[in-house]
Amino acid sequence: MASVLLAVGPGLQVQSLRAGGTNGGVEIRSMVVDGTRLSLSPGEKLRLSPQPHTVLFQFGPATKSAGTVARFRFKLDGYEEQWREYEGSMRLCIRFLDETGDQVGETVFKVAGQTSGWTGNLETAAFMSRRETLVVPPNARSYWVVMSSAGPPATVGVYCIRKLVIKSQPSNSAPPTVSLPWAFDSTTNQSAGGVPAGWMRDGLRPSMASIFGTGLAPGNQSFAIVDDDLNGHAEWHTIKEMARPVTPGDHLVLEWSEAYSFGLAESVEIPYQALPAGYYRFRLNQLSILGIPTETETSLAFEVPLVFWRTPWFWVAILTALFAAGAGGWRIVVWRRMRHELQVLEQQRAVDSERLRIAQDIHDDLGARVTQISLLSAVAQGKTSLPEEARAEFGKVSQMTRDLVSALYETVWAVNPENDNLDALANFLCQMGNQLCSQAQLRCRLEVPEAPPNIPLSSQVRHNLIMAVKEAVHNVIKHARASEVRLRITFESSVLSVYIQDDGRGFDPSACPPGNGLSNLDRRMKDIGGKFTIESRPGVGAVVLLRLPVATAP
Repeated sequence: MASVLLAVGPGLQVQSLRAGGTNGGVEIRSMVVDGTRLSLSPGEKLRLSPQPHTVLFQFGPATKSAGTVARFRFKLDGYEEQWREYEGSMRLCIRFLDETGDQVGETVFKVAGQTSGWTGNLETAAFMSRRETLVVPPNARSYWVVMSSAGPPATVGVYCIRKLVIKSQPSNSAPPTVSLPWAFDSTTNQSAGGVPAGWMRDGLRPSMASIFGTGLAPGNQSFAIVDDDLNGHAEWHTIKEMARPVTPGDHLVLEWSEAYSFGLAESVEIPYQALPAGYYRFRLNQLSILGIPTETETSLAFEVPLVFWRTPWFWVAILTALFAAGAGGWRIVVWRRMRHELQVLEQQRAVDSERLRIAQDIHDDLGARVTQISLLSAVAQGKTSLPEEARAEFGKVSQMTRDLVSALYETVWAVNPENDNLDALANFLCQMGNQLCSQAQLRCRLEVPEAPPNIPLSSQVRHNLIMAVKEAVHNVIKHARASEVRLRITFESSVLSVYIQDDGRGFDPSACPPGNGLSNLDRRMKDIGGKFTIESRPGVGAVVLLRLPVATAP
């Protein structure tokens, strides 16, 4: 309980309040999680279910110390930074009386919690100034002042008031007058026992009402109530029979300073909503009646675990499953792609086998027969017994069969899958260029670097390139009046380029109407994704360029 020190001054009794000892202890009585009461064991760390909706703590004075009085504060470490305390309350009242002394009105100025700067000692505590205004109700003829600890029965603590002055402000705008001066004003008479004149202690336990003062200077004393009883209260009030007169409609202006600290000393409960996952400790600390923390403390540790979809192992499992699924899916895709490629390769091999068979059949059967016809025609042409006209016809047949043999050779070469590469194409173009130029009695210069062996070319590409080069050389033989043809093949940056250049008379491409030869060249190159260009000027010959993008085989 709070201790009371008694000091006696000249004609005045002064009491000094200081922090007292603690009473009893505190305990956490229960913990309720989502309506389920948990069993508590000393030193046990609880593990709750994930995502609790409500965690409720019930706590209060220790059961073994029943009958004692203690304040307490609480804090949930891991969730809140500051200590909290259930606030108690006390009050200062103005009660209005009519002509018969019956109460006709009351204005209550409630105070709760604790003033800022409270130190637990009234000698060092900071007092807060207040100013309130109220209107005198109808039928009121007088008023009296009551400072009381009557409020919630469980409220305990200290309430101190000093320099309470009430002024009356008439409704007719007349200057205000002091209706109730401060009880400890030097001009105020004091009654016996140090109690100011016109004031008295009251309540179920008047002894809890005391006078606090710093020294003996007049006017520094204060009214104080130190309530440490759950079943009683104390009051300081003016004597009702000496109530101060008022006029209805007037304004009363109250000015005073106060310091206080209240709390509850009964069992209470505190809920926490939707606690996130983590580790917590609910702490309960006992306070003295004046709100000073003590060493008496109890606590309860518990854990709110993560829901399973937020735990590391869950995400590891998910990532592992996703990785496994991705790897499995990738393997399936790769397997299907390989299967498709194998099917394509099988089909390509079957096509190549058929092409090879056709090439062999053409060479071995049709080629042999045409060669035989050519030989027989040549023999018949040499017989002198035949008429000259017949021998001339046999000569034409022999020439046609030789041309047919050459065409068959080209066809066999184009169909044969063994020639589906750039190296074979370059060799064939050289042979064909030499043959055509020799027949036309033109010089032929060949510039063909060693071709990479892994550049595949389909039969369609090779056929169109051969026909395009042949068409370009034929154009030189027919129209250019050249003496030399230069055939150059290059392969750079995955582009195959074939140049056919002559030293003939040249022409102006813009002034020359396009013929079938140049149109055929352009069409053949577009069919295989290539490009055809020609550059020429009169007197300097012409250059035909065939360009085709090709890819290296994987």
